[in-house]
Order: sequence, then structure tokens, then C-alpha cells
Amino acid sequence: MSCPVCEAETAQKYRPFCSKRCADLDLAKWLNGSYALPSQAPEDMDVDVSTEEKAPNRPH
Repeated sequence: MSCPVCEAETAQKYRPFCSKRCADLDLAKWLNGSYALPSQAPEDMDVDVSTEEKAPNRPH
């Protein structure tokens, strides 16, 4: 098995990674959203810009 970050041989202590550095890099990607999966939920979809442009101005 190879490290998913650098493809080096894995170390038992840090498995599936080869080192603490690669494990930390992977964790950082999860924490900053690099590994985020796109959502198909309607409430997460961006609002259609053309609909927003047609809507009357509302006070905040």
C-alpha cells in the first residue's frame, strides 16, 4: 500500500500515510474544504442570478 499523499511506502505508525507530515497535510485538506463533495440538495444550490435580477429591490 502506498501513501495517498506522496505515494511512498506506508509506515505502520501513520497508516495509511508514510509519515506524520503526510497525515497532517491530508487533515489540512479536509479542514480547509479541499476534499469537500458537491451537494445536490436544493437548499445548497446557488440562487439563479436572473431570478435575483428580476426581483424588486427590498430593504435590508
